[in-house]
Amino acid sequence: MAKITIARQFRGPPNSGNGGYVCGMLARDIDGPATSVLRAPVPLDLRMDIRLEEGVYQMTAEADGALIGTGVTCEGAVLPNPPEAPSMRAARGAGQRSPALTERIHPPCFTCSHEREEGDGLRVFVGQIEGAPAGHVAGIWTPNMAFSDPQGLVTSQTIWAALDCPGVFAWIAKEGRHGALLGTMTCEILRRPKCAEEVIVMAWPLDREGRKETAGVALFAMNGELLARAHQVWIIMGSRPEPVAAHLDAVTA
Repeated sequence: MAKITIARQFRGPPNSGNGGYVCGMLARDIDGPATSVLRAPVPLDLRMDIRLEEGVYQMTAEADGALIGTGVTCEGAVLPNPPEAPSMRAARGAGQRSPALTERIHPPCFTCSHEREEGDGLRVFVGQIEGAPAGHVAGIWTPNMAFSDPQGLVTSQTIWAALDCPGVFAWIAKEGRHGALLGTMTCEILRRPKCAEEVIVMAWPLDREGRKETAGVALFAMNGELLARAHQVWIIMGSRPEPVAAHLDAVTA
């Protein structure tokens, strides 16, 4: 059993952990594709336990044993095949049109807030790709050295976090602003890039069933090499879409 604390730096909403980052922490000891499911808002600055039981990593609150999330190995077949990577020029232009740069969509978010400084937040900004189907979004991300391992590579949990918010921005680009909670994320990291290396983040909407929206997300090298891919399940807030400001990148209860 391991002890873990999600520091306030890694928040999504003001008072709970960033969904992608927490999913990545649940999966960091799993080789190959993994699925993480968030069961409750992730407390900040409080000790939690991660234990492996019958092949499943379980994150529980130390105080009362409440289940926060689970992580498990999965088959790669559940992962989407990404569209062709946009050019660096197209991705850069799309990112410059990101609503996250002009609107206070979720100001404290570790992944997508423009109000977080380099090395504190990831500053991943994606926008609609010109000429692509509605909801196909992309942007350029340059991982800061603050998120490197001893070899200078981006840590796996940071990659999960970078792929988080782009999935809901794909649906925002397709259908307009609305609130959604990240419930499940399945990710496969093929190669971790070096910090300070420019990479392309891309996301696209997959399907909607009732209040569930699914999205595909991918990370590409400058030459179009696929570095990572993910499948996400988002839960729409309320009976109708609503402003996203209070909910983007939260976790499901």
